[in-house]
Amino acid sequence: MSESPTAGDPVEEPRLPERRSGGGRRVTWIVSAVVVAVIVVVAIVVGVTGGSSDAKTVHVGVADASEPYWKTFAALAKKRLNVTVTYVNFNDYSQPNPALKEKQLDLNEFQHIQYLANYNVTAHDDLQPIGATAVYPLPLYSLKYRTPDALPDGAKVAVPNDAINEARGLLVLQAAKLVTLKNGGTAFSSVSDITSHRVDVVTLDASQTARAVLTGSAAAAIVNNNYATNAKLPKTNAIFQDDPASPIAAPYVNIFVARAADKDDPTYLKVAALYHDPSVEKGVQASNGGTAVFRDVPAATLQQELKTVEAQARAAGN
Repeated sequence: MSESPTAGDPVEEPRLPERRSGGGRRVTWIVSAVVVAVIVVVAIVVGVTGGSSDAKTVHVGVADASEPYWKTFAALAKKRLNVTVTYVNFNDYSQPNPALKEKQLDLNEFQHIQYLANYNVTAHDDLQPIGATAVYPLPLYSLKYRTPDALPDGAKVAVPNDAINEARGLLVLQAAKLVTLKNGGTAFSSVSDITSHRVDVVTLDASQTARAVLTGSAAAAIVNNNYATNAKLPKTNAIFQDDPASPIAAPYVNIFVARAADKDDPTYLKVAALYHDPSVEKGVQASNGGTAVFRDVPAATLQQELKTVEAQARAAGN
């Protein structure tokens, strides 16, 4: 699932929490016995004729089960694969991966590779991506300047201060030739990894980056799409964004995820592939303001990327 909204905000790609743990950058994966996620099981029942007794049910964990495209997805699974898809909706992003590990789910779809890598490393798990969905580019906004080159030396540029979006925001600024990061940067870089800069980078809560642009307290800012939409920032004021096909965007491809033992399950692979049916993609774009850039990446390639990002997470001390 991309940029990564805070739980409770409008859901978009990566559908992920934006918070630090105790001021550090490490994400803690502890399920408290007294804090239980509200889980709503949403069963999509699709009527077909001539149903077979060989029908299989696949339980998929998501964070946006009410979106119409999931109903389209379930209908396709029933019609083409004779598979009944049911959705388990989570309002706490720390829950879908542990639920998958504990076999409460068969698959989940709510996160991108970087988020999964951080989870696997910190939780000592081995969940695997089996299908790509989309990337949601992370834009740099400015009301006064039209290109990154036009930003004056020393201009203040804001990036989100959560561990997920800070690293990606810095990679965007590096691609825009505004900063240079140690060893080229990784999906776990922080402002302490800036080795040279043409602008002054400040970190803000992700919910405040749009306001920084609108009030002029920053000349430019990295703003997640959900916050840009809420603040009514015109798309024409996005002066740069990461290239969805570039290596720096690879960790932010949203994915269907399975347990390692099921990563080659033919039914699960076919279910994940249905996301790229034109009728589903059309619904996804309608729900996300046309910001999705669809990526159809082989499972083996996704799994190799996961290994790379997991190594970066370990090197960052996660």
